[in-house]
Amino acid sequence: MDMKEILKSGIEQALQDTITSGGLPAGEYPEIVLEVPPQKEFGDFSTNIAMQSARVARQNPRAIAETLISHMNFDWLDRAEVAGAGFINFFLKSDMVYDTLKSILNAGDEYGKAEIRPKDTIQVEYVSANPTGPLHVGHGRGAAYGSALVNLLRAAGYNVQSEYYINDAGNQIDNMALSIEYRFQELQGKTLVFPPKRNDDGTMPAFEVPEGALVYPENGYRGIDIIETAKTIVAEVGNDTLLAMPEEERIALFKEAGLKEKLARLEETLRNFRVTFDNWFSERSVHETDEIKYAVDELKNLGAIYEQEGALWLKSTDYGDDKDRVVIRDNGVPTYLAADIAYHRNKYERGFKEMIDIWGADHHGYVCRVKAAMSAFGFDPDKLSILLLQMVALFRDGELVKLSKRSGDTLTLDELIEEVGVDASRYFFLMRSLDSQLDFDINLAKSRSNDNPVYYIQYAHARIHSIYNQVREAGIAFGDYSNTDFSTLTGEMELELIKKIAEYPEEIQQAATHRAPHRIARYLYDLAGMFHSFYRQGRIIGVDPALQQARLGLITAIALVLRQGLGILGISAPEKM
Repeated sequence: MDMKEILKSGIEQALQDTITSGGLPAGEYPEIVLEVPPQKEFGDFSTNIAMQSARVARQNPRAIAETLISHMNFDWLDRAEVAGAGFINFFLKSDMVYDTLKSILNAGDEYGKAEIRPKDTIQVEYVSANPTGPLHVGHGRGAAYGSALVNLLRAAGYNVQSEYYINDAGNQIDNMALSIEYRFQELQGKTLVFPPKRNDDGTMPAFEVPEGALVYPENGYRGIDIIETAKTIVAEVGNDTLLAMPEEERIALFKEAGLKEKLARLEETLRNFRVTFDNWFSERSVHETDEIKYAVDELKNLGAIYEQEGALWLKSTDYGDDKDRVVIRDNGVPTYLAADIAYHRNKYERGFKEMIDIWGADHHGYVCRVKAAMSAFGFDPDKLSILLLQMVALFRDGELVKLSKRSGDTLTLDELIEEVGVDASRYFFLMRSLDSQLDFDINLAKSRSNDNPVYYIQYAHARIHSIYNQVREAGIAFGDYSNTDFSTLTGEMELELIKKIAEYPEEIQQAATHRAPHRIARYLYDLAGMFHSFYRQGRIIGVDPALQQARLGLITAIALVLRQGLGILGISAPEKM
């Protein structure tokens, strides 16, 4: 149990003792919240439980605080003081701080990790980009966030399954197949003409088509990755074999082979970005197994769907939507919403305690519709959390980066990884809250300076390992921390560092509760800064042997927390830089 948990338990005991002795009336008291005061003169921890309890106890907060303090006779507590309107500031004995450091070192790589609770099942679905082209930087932010969230939740004790929903059905896949067909024709020597954008009134501007040229599909995919896909299929199947096929049969082959090739490249990009999934769920499967039909029929029977002008409509306005939504078009073809409804119904039936979807901000309109359908089924809509990913703006040399060499559109994730690296890319994607727009400075991410936050953190870890090398070269044995006298650590910075790393388990729990990996990024940056200051202020090697061993233990615990935290973010912890 860490310092914060011990103190929290002590306050709870004092509260119960106060109620039992008649000092406070029985009642439903609020949860105890502990904070680290901004200034050290206010103690190690502070709580506002007395102020929060005033309504229940019907007493003055300062009086409540004094009463609680009178029931706190713990051997680990130096003193507790009332401050302001009723805050209680706690000052811990040094022995508790030293015992905490020893327990951190004894826990090793398990420090900060909660035991997995099998019943606390959470499914996290993220990225789920259309497999029709390369992933771009927006997908990269979702991939970094989703994978870090999965790691974070597991560290906090949740039983997590990660999932990728493959959009392998619908018009986008048909358009991809047709695009490959036209690029195949281009490989045969045909000239392609790309139609211009339509006018504001929806009409197509006039454009010239040379004799024998082919007009590329208006909704076709124009990135050169489609050319690469066409070349790959030609190499596998054979040009003559493809030419001998009827066009319809060839396009069907391009559809399947193209999808396979695109998914393989997508998986490779994600693996390179340290992102893997426990489950890949095919949209096509909900069509082939009639799950859409079953879902729509059930909603019909529940009175949540009605027919109008040959189409079937979901009564989403009954659940807060601004208008009802079509689920089956008048030609009998399901909409994307119909597939989403069937897919999420499938999720609920798999029995997860909670489901988290990470979507792009442009999908915000779908949130209410999907939740409306789940409510109509009788499912608890609050079990489904949909987190919206805000946009990423890339800057290089102070200028906005707009175009990609490969896709012809926004910069691809592969290009970003190649230029910036996985570690910096992931950290920069994770350093801000998911719901805030992110300005990504490519120059800063590439720099090897203390201004680059990920470099700053990794350098702290590498610097500690550099100290280990110096110690080994000097022939100094270290690592027997059970017999190390940590009471020699009396400096202000040393004690503050111990308290900082003692906060790590609580930081994991809070970050997991708030679905906020950026809290871990910020925590690591603060810890690295404290270590660098400590390193500059005092010697670790060449001091009194007892103090030397204690300081080596302290930096070992710091390195442990840096490594664990970086691991949650999917970032390496180098031993040399």
